[in-house]
Amino acid sequence: MAQPAGPAPAPQGTQASVALSGLTERMLHRRAVEAAIWGMPAVNFELMAQAMADAGATFNQVVYWSRPLTWKNQTLTPNPDTIYVMPFYNTKDAGPVVLEIPPAGEGSITGSIDDGWQTALEDVGPAGVDKGAGGKYLILPPGYQGAVPDGHIALPSATYAGFALLRSNLRGGSDEDRARAVRYGRMIRFYPLAQAASPPETRFVDAADMPFDSTIPYDLRFFQALDRFVQREPWIERDRAMIDPLRTIGIEKGKPFSPEARQREILAAGMREAHEFLEASYEALYTPPYFEGSRWALPVSPALAKGMQTSFGDRDSYPTDGRGIAYSFAFFSSKHLGEGQFYLLSIQDKAGQPLDGSATYRLRVPGAVPVRLYWSVTAYDRVTHALIRELPWSSRSSNTQGLKQNGDGSVDLLFGPAAPPGQQENWIPTRADGRFEVMFRFYGPERPLFDKSWRLPDIERQS
Repeated sequence: MAQPAGPAPAPQGTQASVALSGLTERMLHRRAVEAAIWGMPAVNFELMAQAMADAGATFNQVVYWSRPLTWKNQTLTPNPDTIYVMPFYNTKDAGPVVLEIPPAGEGSITGSIDDGWQTALEDVGPAGVDKGAGGKYLILPPGYQGAVPDGHIALPSATYAGFALLRSNLRGGSDEDRARAVRYGRMIRFYPLAQAASPPETRFVDAADMPFDSTIPYDLRFFQALDRFVQREPWIERDRAMIDPLRTIGIEKGKPFSPEARQREILAAGMREAHEFLEASYEALYTPPYFEGSRWALPVSPALAKGMQTSFGDRDSYPTDGRGIAYSFAFFSSKHLGEGQFYLLSIQDKAGQPLDGSATYRLRVPGAVPVRLYWSVTAYDRVTHALIRELPWSSRSSNTQGLKQNGDGSVDLLFGPAAPPGQQENWIPTRADGRFEVMFRFYGPERPLFDKSWRLPDIERQS
């Protein structure tokens, strides 16, 4: 009996086209994931540059906050216990630019100058090259071959655009302390080298009352920001292998980024996967902890810390995964981590449970915290890694006025959605509808922190 005829086989060319289409889509997805992880520090910077523009500033001007930060600053894990001063530079048209740091005395600055990849060019202030004497830091464009004037500290940058994160340190928590830190921070000078004979007045833009949002968008906006960065900046030799993968997802120098509907769907799926990877990897960085058996960690891999401090000079190491993770929850890097500042983070309580904004917790900070300047503790939104929105404050520090100490010199800090009775000065508010994470900052850290003869206890749930 004759068998019914099956469907006619597709022409070989059609089968090849279908197979190629499927392979292309899978490749687009994978390259979107890799581009998101690789490009995270650049996009992180590009979003800050956009926030700078939204605040009314332009490149080669200075954004500053005339008061300690509130939740309106939505950068990643910022410090609300200092005065921020942020020059944004672009040498593409202006040529080399000079950042003058004033001598320490009336105040002091802890800070670093970073390129657009947020790799530190150098640290400034007492913990930096000038050692508190002040100095003229000269930021040079990529490939610059010109002369460097005497008395300038030359900083070759791999990108045209970048920024400096300068903290004008507070001596205390009074209004006068804050005003003094603002006055000192505004003593910096920032101008093109070409105008050094008669420097123009530095323009400062106060962002204290403005939204300043650079949280990472895990959608098409991420790739739009990455495209802006690629169009402006030169390729670094170590990254030339990304030229073709970026072209695959529609990012190519000299061409508009305009993905079609199906491409946008695939890019969105790639961003979701990248986000899942970064989140899982971030949590994994808390093992091993900084103190044995604790929940505190410096969530930066040793390879990344070395890479950022050497401009990734080891030709056998390029930890882009670790870099992507780091810049998904923080911004900026220092050239010499541990000299001007040091950080520990916790996402769990002593029992190993996630920090819940609806619960009440206590952190007992032992006396004699090993710092020359001050310490501070900040709560962040666990999802965005920014300050928790709509809260009256986000931190407490050794400079907080009225902070209560125990008889042995220790300090009990309380976290929760409502202030425990009589403990408002020591209370760090949280939102009951979300999780949070905590950063402990050490400014002017000293040896007992590093030899671990001083130990920070875990956060303990009270109710």
